[in-house]
Amino acid sequence: VQLQASGGGLVQAGGSLKLSCEASGRAASSSAVGWFRQAPGREREFVAHISARGTTKDYGNSVKGRFTISRDNGKNTVYLQMNNLKPEDTAVYYCAAPPPYSDYVPSADGTYGSWGQGTLVTVSS
Repeated sequence: VQLQASGGGLVQAGGSLKLSCEASGRAASSSAVGWFRQAPGREREFVAHISARGTTKDYGNSVKGRFTISRDNGKNTVYLQMNNLKPEDTAVYYCAAPPPYSDYVPSADGTYGSWGQGTLVTVSS
């Protein structure tokens, strides 16, 4: 599966952004998707995950209650709604998909096989 992330930009603290991750290729609509982020000088961090059918959702501790992940399988797109953004949310955000039929761990970036190119989110104070 190929992934294309979009929707990043510059926003003031307290504002909102909605990221999109469009999938294409075989099994695009039947793949789980995870969002990760990486700030300069920091390790990649788990943000959110959604199962293939959207029945299971997981969030990193730092975004719980502020971010919401969803998907529209008819459009092969996963969304990340980000509310009440903070300067510490500034990072490049990546979406990723695990290999088909793999025993991946939703919060472990090393278990994902396909990655989008990333979209930059900058939150000003």
